[in-house]
Amino acid sequence: MLNENIKAIRKSKGLSQEELAVKLNVVRQTISKWEQGLSVPDSDLLISMSEVLETPVSVLLGENIVEQKADELKVISEKLEVINLQLAQRKEMKRRLVHWLFIVLCAVIIIIAVALIASSSPYLGWNYSDPETAVVGATYHAFEWLFFRIAAIILVGGIVGIILTGKKNL
Repeated sequence: MLNENIKAIRKSKGLSQEELAVKLNVVRQTISKWEQGLSVPDSDLLISMSEVLETPVSVLLGENIVEQKADELKVISEKLEVINLQLAQRKEMKRRLVHWLFIVLCAVIIIIAVALIASSSPYLGWNYSDPETAVVGATYHAFEWLFFRIAAIILVGGIVGIILTGKKNL
């Protein structure tokens, strides 16, 4: 809601992201992140933005207030806290997803390696006088050769990824 309001009000005032960024003394990417909902402005920047856009903070936050509340900053900080919690939850979900993707990657590499080792390079005993058999055998050998040279590097990278995306140390 905040991100959509920032974008809509900025556009209605005829300002580009760059122009708004200059007026708020931030970089354009910061405005872009706010408008995409990837981050939120702190309370000071929110107040500055409301002044630059000539719009009450309550409107930026999506609230239609008939009467002015004396504790407006408290309300703003509570809403920002909720938004920050939502962003933290999204970040945690992404971390978990990446963590499990690394685990799956390592498992797939191990499964393929075990399957290749168990098959004991059957192409070595094939009759290569048939062109189709020769192509399949050469392809199988190339895959096996390339896999065992690259798999170790990818496996180590996956293990490092699992460690880095694991839960934070207490």
